[in-house]
Amino acid sequence: MPKTPKKTILTCAVTGNLTKPEQHPGLPITPKQIAEAALGAAKAGAAIVHLHVRDPATGKGSMDLNLYEEMVGLIRQKNQDVILNLTTGEGGRFIPSEDDPKIAAQGSTLCRPELRVAHVEKLKPEICTLDFNTMWSGEAVVINTPRNVEIMADRIYAAGTKPEIELFDVGDLNMTLDFLDKGILKAPTMMQIVMGVRYGILPTPQSLMYLVSQIPENTVWAAFGIGRHEFPILAQSFLLGGHVRVGMEDNLQIRKGELCRDNAQLVEKAADIIDHLGGTLATPDEARKILEL
Repeated sequence: MPKTPKKTILTCAVTGNLTKPEQHPGLPITPKQIAEAALGAAKAGAAIVHLHVRDPATGKGSMDLNLYEEMVGLIRQKNQDVILNLTTGEGGRFIPSEDDPKIAAQGSTLCRPELRVAHVEKLKPEICTLDFNTMWSGEAVVINTPRNVEIMADRIYAAGTKPEIELFDVGDLNMTLDFLDKGILKAPTMMQIVMGVRYGILPTPQSLMYLVSQIPENTVWAAFGIGRHEFPILAQSFLLGGHVRVGMEDNLQIRKGELCRDNAQLVEKAADIIDHLGGTLATPDEARKILEL
């Protein structure tokens, strides 16, 4: 009797913090909008929803615990099943002042690592992201020092949450392997390979194959591409045995030159690609078993 094919976990990254409202009229901004988008993505087939919150007045990324509580509450009122993955990426950006580069310019968010995981400690989601990158991103330097990442990891584990390790380049994987050797990270780990960010890892099959070749065998990993690379990387990740991610945090077009309707449409297209390639999407409970949550 043939073995049942491995199920593929699909994550939907609903809004992020860099995509701008003027780029898409339907970008979710308020807790209610983000919750509704997450529910739509889950209904379309996403086992995990990756969530940021935004300041409803400005549309910019926020660390407001009240916004997180409202958003999570609205999702859980209607769906107890979908896996919630909260970001800890907020609070890591530094913009150097032109007059004195060691002084932060307006727009910098860099803060103590404890503040970046306060919502995780309060809400205790099943998963949260943990960025291992220090790199130029958008208009700021993202700074994740080894000491700060260690502090965040300790608090995430203490909350009973599984960190999803975010890898933006080869050096991030090197630091991850060092953290595993030191016992800061607990195996088996969950890793997400982020491809196509400017100055990050190139979104090519060769880059993905190299990173996958260096990941420990018992790792549950996924990969995704930014912008026009979203669906090509989805297919490549699946074919290499990885899991997948789509969403309006990463890409706003359903095809070249056409804005997506919403997050659910991106999930529907992803599910269709996986189906045509012979795969099957994991339910939230199946994803929990794969991830050992």
